[in-house]
Amino acid sequence: MPKLHELTAKQTIQKIQDNEVTAQECVQAVFETIHKLEDKINAYVTLVEEEALNKAKEIDRKISDGKPVGKLAGVAIAVKDAICTQGILTTCSSRMLQNFVPPYDAEVIERIKREDGIIIGKTNMDEFAMGSSTETSYFGPTRNPWDTSRVPGGSSGGSAACIATNEATLALGTDTGGSIRCPASYCSVVGLKPTYGLVSRYGLIAYANSLEQIGPMTKDVYDCALFLSVIAGHDSKDGTSVNVEPKDYTKCLKNNAKGLKIGVPKEFFGEGTNEAVEKQVWNAIHKLEERGASHEETSLPNLEHSLATYYIIAMSEASSNLARYDGLRYGYRVDKDDGDWATVYSKNRRDGFGAEVRRRIILGTYALSAGYYNKYYLKALKVRTLIRENFTEAFKKFDVLIGPTMPFPPFKIGEKIQDPLALYMSDVDTVSTNLAGLPAISVPCGFTDGLPIGMQITAPPLREDLTLQAAYTFEQNTDYKTKKPAIN
Repeated sequence: MPKLHELTAKQTIQKIQDNEVTAQECVQAVFETIHKLEDKINAYVTLVEEEALNKAKEIDRKISDGKPVGKLAGVAIAVKDAICTQGILTTCSSRMLQNFVPPYDAEVIERIKREDGIIIGKTNMDEFAMGSSTETSYFGPTRNPWDTSRVPGGSSGGSAACIATNEATLALGTDTGGSIRCPASYCSVVGLKPTYGLVSRYGLIAYANSLEQIGPMTKDVYDCALFLSVIAGHDSKDGTSVNVEPKDYTKCLKNNAKGLKIGVPKEFFGEGTNEAVEKQVWNAIHKLEERGASHEETSLPNLEHSLATYYIIAMSEASSNLARYDGLRYGYRVDKDDGDWATVYSKNRRDGFGAEVRRRIILGTYALSAGYYNKYYLKALKVRTLIRENFTEAFKKFDVLIGPTMPFPPFKIGEKIQDPLALYMSDVDTVSTNLAGLPAISVPCGFTDGLPIGMQITAPPLREDLTLQAAYTFEQNTDYKTKKPAIN
């Protein structure tokens, strides 16, 4: 029998409602795990233990009084530190926002609270979600639970690590170019980037508005479907929100891939893909074929331009979004602020932002500047349309597209941070789905030298049911979800 902190959300909810355990016991078990492991992992920036335990007691009282409780009653949930939480520090892992406490909750947080989910803390991340390794955090890097000398992926590295170590039962991440799927792959957990607009972005501190989505990070596919069912849905406060009916995604989980048509784009296995990664992903595709699926290799030729396209668009939007952080209205402000406006503004931003954030602001500002706007930004938008058209054509023939989530296993902390281009290359298999606004899930599919490998399953817009069913079928016929890192 698993211990309380090891339970999935589904198991936790069932045990609490059957009066086998209390919500307070479950949440306390998670906090005990956090206190035991945090100095080795550094998954959290902020913890709210007292508030979480009070909420758990409130849920226990509801149950003992026979009152109805929500779908996530008693579940310990970690939240990436880019999502606003009323009364709780929300820093984006940046010195610039080290003291920022939002006066309101993001829409996803409101939805979690309505279903009696318990927020336990805010997780570490790459500063302003800019990175693929959680090394750019002002609060130090998060470490990979499978090998603490390695990165957990990014930018939602803290959320993935706390799920892998049972320091949370569910977690929220955000995904601008792979920031949910990358750490999900590197930490051997499940991570879903939903269709653009399916989950409200209201209350998400923006990096690149046209690319980013909030999504679930979980121990298994069922929990992923359950969590998505809670956070998805139209929100009038978000102008990019898609007006679709609420859906129970757990109902699409069937252990069956009969008739599923899988496309395998050769571009997902391009130069730089590790041999072990390629082998494990192909083994996973064949496992789905054993359950009735069929596969065919294909090509999406414009995907070779996706990385350059993504970084021009993302950095341009970041340059615009981060212009508000000047230290004069709010944000980090230098002690010696006796210069003129321009001098103080420059000092605040130089000291308030880390090197990677400054780099992206500068590159984005250059791409948007007079004389270069047409050459870079406008051209990137046109290529983005071509990439989207490639996917549209592919989905006329295939139900899902499958490839590696990451081209290589987790790398050592410090190994790539001094070479930004090498770090950017790690996003080669994930950014295209953000450019096209598609749903994509990363599910554990193997190991190499004890390091996790993830498989990415991409579907047409609003067909999260296809990604979840394919991932669920694979998961039910393998034992990867039962493997946990041996960290003491």
